[in-house]
Amino acid sequence: MEALWVYVSEQSQSMSTSAWTLLMLGVLLSLSIVVDTISRRTALPRISLLVLVGVAFALIQQGLLGGNAEPLNGLREPLINLALVMVAFLLGGELTLSRLKSTGPLIFALSAAVVIGSLAMVFTGLWLLDYSFAVALSLAAISVATDPAAVSEAIQESGKKSLAARVTLGIVAIDDAWGIIVFGLSMALLSWLGATSGGASLVHALWELGGALLLGTALGFPAAWLTGQLKPGRPTQAEALALMLLIAGLSSYLNVSALLAAMVAGFVIVNVSSHHTRSFSEIEQIEWPFLVFFFVLAGASLNLAYLSTALGLVAAYIVLRSIGRYLGGYLGVLAMRRREPRLNTDIGLALLPQAGVAMGMALLAAERFPQQGQLIVATVVTSTIIFELFGPLLVKRVMADTGKNDTY
Repeated sequence: MEALWVYVSEQSQSMSTSAWTLLMLGVLLSLSIVVDTISRRTALPRISLLVLVGVAFALIQQGLLGGNAEPLNGLREPLINLALVMVAFLLGGELTLSRLKSTGPLIFALSAAVVIGSLAMVFTGLWLLDYSFAVALSLAAISVATDPAAVSEAIQESGKKSLAARVTLGIVAIDDAWGIIVFGLSMALLSWLGATSGGASLVHALWELGGALLLGTALGFPAAWLTGQLKPGRPTQAEALALMLLIAGLSSYLNVSALLAAMVAGFVIVNVSSHHTRSFSEIEQIEWPFLVFFFVLAGASLNLAYLSTALGLVAAYIVLRSIGRYLGGYLGVLAMRRREPRLNTDIGLALLPQAGVAMGMALLAAERFPQQGQLIVATVVTSTIIFELFGPLLVKRVMADTGKNDTY
């Protein structure tokens, strides 16, 4: 037995980096199956459980082993970027012209009110609490994003088909699009303010946004044409994955916003191609394994050295974002009261869940501003777990408060 233990130890020490990476990929996907089972039996959100798996890795790695190595070595950044590109692409696919016309001024006005409420409340509050401009603006931009999956699942479980349910689903369909745009503008502004050469930085900021629009359009139109020429199945799947890799790679190479480029490409395809559902359905089929890696890596990005420092910021962020969402929804409903008197003023509380896009923004902000990055990541990862645990409960409460005769 002792000889066997010595042999195993020697083999583990001599394990190559590629073998270790492949092993970790298999372990993480296996854990996702366990997490899915636990989620179904306990009603706990899968996303929060996956993030907790990453946090557990960080605790073991940093607390017990005393190191700070990444679980997937050099694959961390490309996997995160690819997962975010997929999410943004699918979000762009939700923005059909017919849907934008049908939602009308009601959903647009309420979503804008909630976005402005979150942005203003979080930024002003953190700024008054003496946090740096970069931290306050980054977290304010991140606060705009919502978790569409958690909100829609909670509404489905509530069984409500009211106006409030329809409006809430309409808001979350475009909420992350607002978040991506606001986050891109915020990062460009911070880059411009932090640069020594204002003119060159302004050009870079404009290119980061404008270049993303150009890249998304340039890739979206050929992809829309190609989608109609390919038969459903493996060719379409290869085309969809190739598009995601091209967006992620070219965005990084050209230094433009990958999230915005992917969203624009999705918007172009869904509104130009008559067979647009093929590409989006193929991405949905292969998206989950990448999201598993993304959420675990997001949790593993938590630096325990910053956790105690971030607790005050976490509490402030949760309170300010909650107040901002509530006030934004309250004022938005009041402004639209004459048009639609059936909406409850607490609809903003149904928009608290926050997950993938928010954590992706935090990781991107950490790469852009490493001095403040760990504090931002610690704040968003911790608050995301709380929002994902309690947010769906508030969604159900808001839906339950809706009148029984409030159908739409």
